Amino acid sequence: MASAPHLLNALKERNVRLTRQRRVVLDALAVSGNHVRAEDLLREGRKRDPNLDRATVYRTLAMLKEHGLIDELDLLHLDGRGHYYEMRGHQDHVHIGCTECGRVTELHSPIVQALLDEVASHTGFRATSARIEVQARCPECAGGNAREQR
Repeated sequence: MASAPHLLNALKERNVRLTRQRRVVLDALAVSGNHVRAEDLLREGRKRDPNLDRATVYRTLAMLKEHGLIDELDLLHLDGRGHYYEMRGHQDHVHIGCTECGRVTELHSPIVQALLDEVASHTGFRATSARIEVQARCPECAGGNAREQR
């Protein structure tokens, strides 16, 4: 599986040295998707390179953050599960985290932009981004359809 092409291109444009192990981490990030923990990247990366070490994963994540290519999320402090990482997107969204199993999902909604507009109209602040997190129980942990649990 190839690394996320936009990450590779962005790093090449910035003249960042792409070592073999950094590429392994990028590959792991590409197959892991959003809301991934460093431990998950290490586990996935070791499938490709058993010698991949934890420090390389964390250094690569720090470098990607420094270049504005990923965001680090401390989603709802979910049972001390640590930080999650996601590739930076173009649209603000809501993160919904299950307080029981730790599953994280996203909601893209025009309500987010409406909230930012309301912030501006009430405070004069012009929001440049938003991070909205909701604690919930996923349908599986709630024992059925979460909408029926309200």
